[in-house]
Amino acid sequence: MKKIFFSNVNTIAYDEKGVYVDGKILSEEDKEENESNEDCANRLMRNTYQNILAKQYENIVVLTGAGSSYNIGKTNQGKLMTGLWNEVKEALSYQKIKEFAYQINFLDVSEENTNLEDFISHADLYQKISTSDNKITSTINEIKSIIRNNCHIIIPENAPHHEFIKKLTSRKTKYSRTKIFTLNYDTLFEQAASDRGYIIIDGFSFSSPRQFNGAYFDYDIVSRASHKLLSEENFVSNVIHLYKPHGSIDWEESNGKIFKTNNTKKPLMIYPSSTKYESSYRQPFFEMMSRFQQETRSKNTLLIIIGFSFGDAHITAMIKEALNVNLSITMLIVSPDVHEEKDQYKFFKEKAEKSGNINLINETFESFVKYYPLSDVYDLSEERRIGID
Repeated sequence: MKKIFFSNVNTIAYDEKGVYVDGKILSEEDKEENESNEDCANRLMRNTYQNILAKQYENIVVLTGAGSSYNIGKTNQGKLMTGLWNEVKEALSYQKIKEFAYQINFLDVSEENTNLEDFISHADLYQKISTSDNKITSTINEIKSIIRNNCHIIIPENAPHHEFIKKLTSRKTKYSRTKIFTLNYDTLFEQAASDRGYIIIDGFSFSSPRQFNGAYFDYDIVSRASHKLLSEENFVSNVIHLYKPHGSIDWEESNGKIFKTNNTKKPLMIYPSSTKYESSYRQPFFEMMSRFQQETRSKNTLLIIIGFSFGDAHITAMIKEALNVNLSITMLIVSPDVHEEKDQYKFFKEKAEKSGNINLINETFESFVKYYPLSDVYDLSEERRIGID
């Protein structure tokens, strides 16, 4: 039996015999004509989470990881950690990697299945005690360069990011701006926003050069039209907040200041390693994580966690803490492997059985965006505004 939806209200599953809601088999009369068990279960699941998303939330927060970039890109496509490992193997050769692993005393290396994060962590630690070994430093830099190169992704026209931003921002402007926290280094969300004319508040100034200051997250954009009272708040539509707790391919540090630039050769990124937690206490990463903790504690918050593997212990701890301290939070955990018995979902599945505010959804990023309900009433996209005018 494949369970695809978990919540305190109901569970949805299916197998070759039928569809099950709360453990009870669904009657054939409740299925649509010629509908397979899988299609029926998916339809029920989507109807359920669409009802959750259709509610009005004062605060919408999205946390997304590699799953929202996976297989997306015109030429170079987003990869999961296993894909990055394959890129490293291809670029350096497995023989060279084996020799390097032996040199740094890393024992858990194998051609098909090596944890790249553990590998880099071990190499970084070894480098600290072997500072005079230039070969160690050179190989580590090569690996990190491969990771960087794989993050230069050009967004295709059909990427789901365009529609996702549109649907997330189709809400009353009296509510706080939708906030996306992406752990990815690429700029797919930035490109999608630019393609559709959305304004991103990302902590960087709008003047050139674009310099980071966490205070910019507290700024907003309003219209001061001549026929409006100056004291009247008239928030501009199509504005979204973007936070990148692990850095970005277009960030650069210079003389203690952080700038946004497309031509940097040394992007400011927290590379996959066990030192991510320590690095997150530096600016601007600390600002990003503080904002995430702050937002997940806000009242009437919808937290959508999509494409995130819960591999970052400090972020996972913040999510669990939010469940304990914020009784008004609604959480959606979206991933195509939710049906599997994986350790990262065990806590949340057990919590979902007891609490009515946690929902686990077996869905890909693309499918979730496709079935995410669009509010026509509050759709203020460029096309709609032109039509109204």
